[in-house]
Amino acid sequence: MSLNAKSIVGTFAADPAHSSFTFAVKHMTISLFRASFDDVEAQVVASEDGIRFEGAVRVESVSIRTPAEFRDKVVNGADFFDGKNHPEMKFRSTDVELRDDGTAIVDGELTIKGITKPFKATGTYELPVEDPFGGTRAAIALEATVDRREWGLTWQMPLPKGGDALAYEVRLIANVALTKTG
Repeated sequence: MSLNAKSIVGTFAADPAHSSFTFAVKHMTISLFRASFDDVEAQVVASEDGIRFEGAVRVESVSIRTPAEFRDKVVNGADFFDGKNHPEMKFRSTDVELRDDGTAIVDGELTIKGITKPFKATGTYELPVEDPFGGTRAAIALEATVDRREWGLTWQMPLPKGGDALAYEVRLIANVALTKTG
């Protein structure tokens, strides 16, 4: 059963101070490497016709615990995000289902390095509530696992005894606090 979009009509923008956009990938086959993006814009528009979710991430805002030179030359380089030629990653929903039990299913398109592929994320949502400052807030938390090679993120280094230094499966996590803007 799905939530009636009429009950949440409005435009909501991500509250950057209370939202996080991260990814996690297995590193050296033994540990989970996590990083986040600091410069993100996201918006949810709910109308009687349905719900739309879209967002953009500035690639150069990746926050990782490595030397700046590694981040600038490798992570933002051509083998990974290629930030110079593709400064943004984008997401646009094609279908949003908010179920009565608080779960969410979002189908859409994810664009990385100019490559757009279908994408499905699942998670939870919180209906709008009034905050103590006279505003209205809502939230959505989504996760998806993707194969980074589909977007041209092909860098790899073989390990001495076999295996890869970096897994190809990447978990994407968005915890988005939303503020009603219209």
